Amino acid sequence: MKKRIFLIMIVLTVICASFSGCADTTMVSSEDTTASQDVLYQVSTLDALMQGVYDGEITMDELLGHGDFGIGTFEDLDGEMVILDKTVYQVLSSGEVIETDSSVKTPFAMITDFDADIESDVSNISDYSQLKDKIDALLPSNNLFYAIKIEGTFTNVQVRSVPAQTEPYPVLADVASRQAIFDYNDVKGTLVGYWCPEYIDGVNLAGYHLHFLSDDNSMGGHLLECSIKEGVISIDTTTELQMLLPTNEHFTQTDLSGVSEEEKQNVEQ
Repeated sequence: MKKRIFLIMIVLTVICASFSGCADTTMVSSEDTTASQDVLYQVSTLDALMQGVYDGEITMDELLGHGDFGIGTFEDLDGEMVILDKTVYQVLSSGEVIETDSSVKTPFAMITDFDADIESDVSNISDYSQLKDKIDALLPSNNLFYAIKIEGTFTNVQVRSVPAQTEPYPVLADVASRQAIFDYNDVKGTLVGYWCPEYIDGVNLAGYHLHFLSDDNSMGGHLLECSIKEGVISIDTTTELQMLLPTNEHFTQTDLSGVSEEEKQNVEQ
């Protein structure tokens, strides 16, 4: 895979103690933390996915070599991916959740070794917008990447998934207009995802991208809306981005310049 690896290294030092936070926030440190744990590994770009590049690039087995916590999708855009504790879950368009075979490929994914730097209790969150505000107040900088895990009891979760596509692949906006939406009430589970800075636009989505998985692994999907009774927010600050660019003809020949920020926000959030 060496010929396809593009590495961006962001050399930054974060001194968390220099940032003020909420009273119920805990800064977590570990003597065992290594540089490799602070790498966000990404397969392809969001703009490529938006333009219908759904060809599988690497297998789940290869992907898990880069972490234990992540999100993404599957070859042919076949559902939503949740990676939690190094297990890959596939949320099908039917709403069924399955553990994915190691040979299945992904056209787009984000993964890291999750090691919380910040933890905070959360309760009585009325909607996704309020949740974002809560997390915003915990982030020490707007210029870094963050892996975000929220475990708790959800009053309501609204999620989506999409069915597998066939060639010629439609653009993601067209697929999203026919997405399957599921509403779940009074469910315990985990939100898994990332916050990316504004300057990453084109490579990824600026802001939040979260997926949900219930504790019993029977419900999940791409998060559209939620309300939380109580839970815990854990945040892993990530200072390196490693990116695998596909070499398939679909990716190399597709014009990736025609995706607006509004289109991305409408599809992904």
